[in-house]
Amino acid sequence: MLLYRFSYDFCQIAGRIKNSRFGKITLSIMTRKEKMVMAYLCSRCQQKRTYLISPQEITQALSKRYVLSVEEIDEIMVDLANENYIDFVVSDSKKGYFYCVNLKKAGQSFNADSKKNRRAFGLLVLRSMFLATVSFVFGIILKAIFKS
Repeated sequence: MLLYRFSYDFCQIAGRIKNSRFGKITLSIMTRKEKMVMAYLCSRCQQKRTYLISPQEITQALSKRYVLSVEEIDEIMVDLANENYIDFVVSDSKKGYFYCVNLKKAGQSFNADSKKNRRAFGLLVLRSMFLATVSFVFGIILKAIFKS
């Protein structure tokens, strides 16, 4: 349990590192909340290049799965901007503040990339199951041959 906890913490910390002495690290781990917010932003900004959205609208849309505060939404938006998915500007009005969100190239291809990653993971699982079955059958055949 301790080793699992250490490896999980290390992966979370290592995934968040943006810069190193070798340049930018492109591998970053998005949390589930960040993925949900990014998927929601992609669905809302699909027709327009720039979209005006309030943090309350994001929390209402994601309230079925997660309970997010406005502060958490602010942090998630900053993280997504740092990871080059979006550009956003905060604008104040009488009704509160709004985000003016502009999707970058990585943000526009987020849905396609997530589908591609899910498909690749599914193929990996199927390939592993197939190879395990083949090795099991091959082991039974070898056992039958060398048993006598």
